[in-house]
Amino acid sequence: MTDTLTQTAPDTDGRAAAHRSGRRAARGGRRTARQSPARPRASLPRPSPRGWLVAAVALLLLAFAGALAHLSADTPGREVTLDGLAELTADDDVARATFLDEDARIVGTTSGGERFWVAYPASDSATSMLLQELTGSGAEVSVDGQSSKAVVRIVATGLLPLMILAALFGLFFVGGRDGASDIRGFGTMGRRGGGRATPPQVTFADVAGADEAVTELREVVEYLNHPERYAALGASPPKGVLLFGPPGTGKTLIARATAGEAGVPFFSVAGAEFVESLVGVGAARIRDLFATVRAVAPAIVFIDELDAAGRRRGGAETGGSEEREQTLNQLLVELDGFAASSGIVVMGATNRPDILDPALLRPGRFDRHVTVDHPDRASREKILQVHSRGKPLGPDVDLPTLARRTPGFTGADLANVVNEAALLTIRAGRTLIGMPELVEAIERVLGGPQRRGRILGEEVRRRIAVHEAGHAVVATAMGEEVHRVSVVARGSGLGAVSLTGGDEAVLLTAPEIADRLTVAMSGRAAEELVLGSASTGSEGDLERATGVARDMVTRYGMSPTVGRVRLTGTAADVFLGGGAATTEMSEALRRRVEEETARLVDLGFERAGDVLATHRAAVDALVGALLADESLEGPALERHLHAVATPR
Repeated sequence: MTDTLTQTAPDTDGRAAAHRSGRRAARGGRRTARQSPARPRASLPRPSPRGWLVAAVALLLLAFAGALAHLSADTPGREVTLDGLAELTADDDVARATFLDEDARIVGTTSGGERFWVAYPASDSATSMLLQELTGSGAEVSVDGQSSKAVVRIVATGLLPLMILAALFGLFFVGGRDGASDIRGFGTMGRRGGGRATPPQVTFADVAGADEAVTELREVVEYLNHPERYAALGASPPKGVLLFGPPGTGKTLIARATAGEAGVPFFSVAGAEFVESLVGVGAARIRDLFATVRAVAPAIVFIDELDAAGRRRGGAETGGSEEREQTLNQLLVELDGFAASSGIVVMGATNRPDILDPALLRPGRFDRHVTVDHPDRASREKILQVHSRGKPLGPDVDLPTLARRTPGFTGADLANVVNEAALLTIRAGRTLIGMPELVEAIERVLGGPQRRGRILGEEVRRRIAVHEAGHAVVATAMGEEVHRVSVVARGSGLGAVSLTGGDEAVLLTAPEIADRLTVAMSGRAAEELVLGSASTGSEGDLERATGVARDMVTRYGMSPTVGRVRLTGTAADVFLGGGAATTEMSEALRRRVEEETARLVDLGFERAGDVLATHRAAVDALVGALLADESLEGPALERHLHAVATPR
């Protein structure tokens, strides 16, 4: 969003006052300097006791290692055994010998000047015997008591180990105390609470495309601002509001805007923050959160991804499920503990309302359920207006057209489109966001950036053009509005056909679903009709067509062969795009389902082939135009498709 820079007019009165005060300060500067208090010196952080103990242990260990090194025995020259020393003494070959008392070593020099050492038993009898032999041989004998080593040995074997043990004990004591503090803090939200002492700056004016949700939540705002009206009539205000819908539809924005509209603090947490491996931590965090909220009520608590903490209870009892159940029980207790005048409203958001515990959804808890679905065309236009505020749009920008070309887009998708268009404008060095940048941004959001650097052969380019032309012609014949056909590679796709409004139908009849199946198979049918064979490029079309046909058989009961039955369980991911779980069925029934699915796909393929054969001239003309221009839209595309008759 572009910020508007404003320049204020110079304040002449303020400047003159500053000049006069500056002159007075200059005249009395010396006096002011004497009277000004001394600047406080910045205080350095004091080390913690744990830091001192760690340093002490390290120093004591270094001292102990140094003492051990000092106590190592001196071994100059070669080692001689006691028998070897006896031979040297008998031959009168020992010139000098020194007894090292602490090391229990004899260090000596032979008559030839060679140094040697020998270890001897540390006993008085052995020492006196060796002294007599060496003295009798005429050697110069001396005794070194090594008093310094004696002191070091006493310190190293007695004092230092005691000091090290004492320091380690103190370290463990302080660490245990800090660890206990950490454990106590582990059950609190701390900074994870996401609380705001001031209300958010977002209001309902910043929310577009969710008029029904805003209407429902205005009652919450009214309660937070005027609770006495509810008390006067004896009405129970809503305690909890559950927002559910697909990802990216603005559930968090709506919750934040509700707090901003009411002017109350907003506490935002994720449901996963209440779930830990330690049993009881999640419940403690919930107690801590609501204690904080009660202190600043009225306020709004928003729990995002509520299904992480509010999943349906039951099933195998494991440590994780026990912790989750304790967390859920504590949340239920807190919801029941609100008085009518407490001024606290809990809002939750989820993509999976089907897996929430029923106790959460009963009246008195999350008793207000608000669906936040994909915006329709008018809502998308309003959302585009909100996200384009403060952005310099060119005169050619047509927001209604953009809204019509973005069926199925959520608010987050539309925000991404506007942002991508701004980035493309900057990349092109322009100052206004134009319609070409917005159209390109839509294509980038749908299929990814263009891959013009990929070199394709003429045969491959022609096959791609035939495939996309087949989709465009059949879609037009089925009553769809085609606004763009392209053979430019994007992401993992090699081409694309953009339809308008195809995903906004609330209800679909069997003929309409059959038309969609026909459009899905039209690319492969065009390849076989024009080129004589199909390619792997229709893999995605086959997957989509098979899914549509299987839904007709197993979900919608639209197969005369299988019957008007539903063969799938509850949808696994209501708002996450997942398919429904297939129920148990016999092998014979499963075979009938597979055969009927294949029959419907083949029927769609044959129907697409008939449409393409009827409009072969339009297909060939469109293929030629795509090979020449790569992308067609607007009047250039309409010239090739206007002759395609709709068979309805």
